[in-house]
Amino acid sequence: MEHNNSKNQAPSIQAMVWYKEEDWDTLMKLFTDSHLLPQSYADWLPRAEEMVKKVEGSGDVVMKVYIDPETFPAWCKEKGKEMDMHARTELAIEVATQQSFGPKV
Repeated sequence: MEHNNSKNQAPSIQAMVWYKEEDWDTLMKLFTDSHLLPQSYADWLPRAEEMVKKVEGSGDVVMKVYIDPETFPAWCKEKGKEMDMHARTELAIEVATQQSFGPKV
């Protein structure tokens, strides 16, 4: 018997770190691992949009979690985190979890 998850399982929410073009340069100066990211927002965006298509194509839902250059450093300091990929991912998961358990509108 073949098991098809897309029909038998509710879609899951995939939190994705997202950036605003106007914040890109500031964030790249803040991130300790900015050398691992594309050189520009224009290089990053098509890759990120492709990931969204893949996730949504598999039946899941994408929640874009924007990294704010004003609040991210304080969040990292509060959590004792370096401003890197691990912290960005943790923040995205935290925001998605809070919103998914929040009040339904």
